[in-house]
Amino acid sequence: MNTLLAWVVMGFIRLLQLLPLDAVARLGRAAGAVAFVVDRRHRRVALENLERVFGKDLNAAERFAIAKENFRRLGENYACTVKTPFMTREAVEERLEWSGVDDALRSETRNIVGVVGHFGNFELYARTADQLPGRRFGTTYRALRQPALDRILLDLRERSRVQFFERRSGADALRRALNEGNMLIALLSDQHGGDRGLWLPFLGHPASCNPAAATLALRYDASLRSAICFRTRLAHWRIEIGPEIPLRDAAGHLRPVEDVQRDVNARLEEGIRRDPANWFWVHRRWKPPSARQQALAAKRAPETETETET
Repeated sequence: MNTLLAWVVMGFIRLLQLLPLDAVARLGRAAGAVAFVVDRRHRRVALENLERVFGKDLNAAERFAIAKENFRRLGENYACTVKTPFMTREAVEERLEWSGVDDALRSETRNIVGVVGHFGNFELYARTADQLPGRRFGTTYRALRQPALDRILLDLRERSRVQFFERRSGADALRRALNEGNMLIALLSDQHGGDRGLWLPFLGHPASCNPAAATLALRYDASLRSAICFRTRLAHWRIEIGPEIPLRDAAGHLRPVEDVQRDVNARLEEGIRRDPANWFWVHRRWKPPSARQQALAAKRAPETETETET
């Protein structure tokens, strides 16, 4: 069954590769519109998330319109993800603008940790390699349960000169790459952080936040920067690289990972609020805290009360 599914997916990919990018984008938007109607579970998740974040600022009709456009954008971006890896650098540059790739970034000699999220066509982050020649690039991923489909996905991604580290089995290889230096590692930092995530505000509500980017940057004294992909119009995007997030305080001491993560969250929140339909609203971002996170919060509470009294 997995082999048959892989052949079907490969046939669909080949079909999209034969079409012009604008046609691929329109097909994706149409598929997203259909998904908005038939996929009630993810539609409900998106609407609940939008109400949680924008319930005080937007009415139900406005939130519904954002969710509907969000599904169309997701369809467009997923379809274009199949097409853009096979396009030449020149063809992609006609569709992709850059902001923030300044001399400071090009002359940076340390490792760079990029904070990225599910914005726009986020597979285009790999094209940063075209802007920073001479630097090695990497990112993490989680292998799919279906080996045949996982191989297809990796084949698409490996067309860029990016090294992929599997999150559960590639930790040693990632450490070796960072110890060698001259590495830019991009990490998705906007989804639920699981049991080990830091319990911090995200878009105004407590959430488990994945501190991997902040932790790696602090551990390797790397340059920590955000990168957000905005859709500017049909099948056109702009990637904005933000200024460096400080890892040290005014006295030169390393900041606590929680403080750095708050800055990471702020960069992601800014990108979401600028264009809400551009983000990935269909995942359950605000899950209840785990037993471990509840215990840590309870442990910190007396310390906070003591500080307040003092």
